[in-house]
Amino acid sequence: MSSSPTPDALLGPADIRELAAVLGVRPTKQRGQNFVIDANTVRRIVRTAQVRPDDVVVEVGPGLGSLTLALLEAADRVTAVEIDDVLAGALPATIAARMPQRAERFALVHSDAMHVTALPGPAPTALVANLPYNVAVPVLLHMLETFPSIERTLVMVQSEVADRLAAGPGSKVYGVPSVKANWYAEVKRAGAIGRNVFWPAPNVDSGLVSLVRRTEPVATTASRREVFAVVDAAFAQRRKTLRAALAGWAGSAARAEEALVAAGISPQARGEALTVEEFARIAEHRDAEHRDAERAEDSA
Repeated sequence: MSSSPTPDALLGPADIRELAAVLGVRPTKQRGQNFVIDANTVRRIVRTAQVRPDDVVVEVGPGLGSLTLALLEAADRVTAVEIDDVLAGALPATIAARMPQRAERFALVHSDAMHVTALPGPAPTALVANLPYNVAVPVLLHMLETFPSIERTLVMVQSEVADRLAAGPGSKVYGVPSVKANWYAEVKRAGAIGRNVFWPAPNVDSGLVSLVRRTEPVATTASRREVFAVVDAAFAQRRKTLRAALAGWAGSAARAEEALVAAGISPQARGEALTVEEFARIAEHRDAEHRDAERAEDSA
C-alpha cells in the first residue's frame, strides 16, 4: 500500500527547470522529449489510468520523473524504462529525495523500450506513459506484445496518433495502428491534454488513449504475425481494393481473391472497412503452400 507523500513531492515548473539546469539537460526533438511540468496533469493521468494500490506499473520515457512520482503515490510498484543516459542516471536520486518512503518500490531499467524483453520484480499489470511522439506506436505495440500481464494501459501521445489508435472501421484515420492496437485491447480516447503543461510546449496537441486488454484474444487459427502481415499489406495501398492490395501478400490477385471469398469478404472492399477479426479470417485462408513455407522459414 502507498503511504502519504509529502505535499511538495511532485515536480512543478520551477523544479523541472532547476533539475534540467543542474543536469545540463535540454529536451531534444530527436527523442521527442517534452517534459510535463504540471502536477495536476500527472495526477489526472494517474486517475484516468485507474491506477490501484496493488498495481505494478511500467512507465516508458519517465524523463525527469513528473509522472513517475505521481504513479508512486498510487501504485504498489513502478518500473521506469529510460533510454537517455543522463535522465536514467538522475531519476533514482530524484525519487529518493522527493519520495524516500516509496523509493524501494521504484526500479529503473536503462534501455531502449523497443529492446526490453524482461522487467525486474513482479509482472507489470499496467502501462502508463507520456510516450515520445516519434516512437509512440511501435513502443506501445511492443510492450503489449512482450508483457501480456499488462491489463490496462493509458498513454499520452500526439492527438493525431490518439485519433488513429482509437479509430474504428470506416473512419478516415482508421489504419494499421488502429487494427494492431485492437488485436490486443479495447481502445478509446480518454481525454485531451493542453500544450501549456509541457516544457518545452509542443506545437501539436496531445491526447490520452486508454487500452484495456481483451479478456479473450481474437479467435483465430492464424498467428499474430500472419494477421499483421495482412494488415500491413491492406493499408500499404489504401486506395486499392483488397483484391489488388493483397496480391503481393497472396502471390497473385487471383489468389488474393480466393482468400477473400473464402473468408466471406468482398474482393472489392478496402482495408479501412475491415475489423481485426475480418483481417484474421483472411490470414486463415491464405494459400496453404504460402503459409507452410513461411512457417518453415520462421522455425528454421
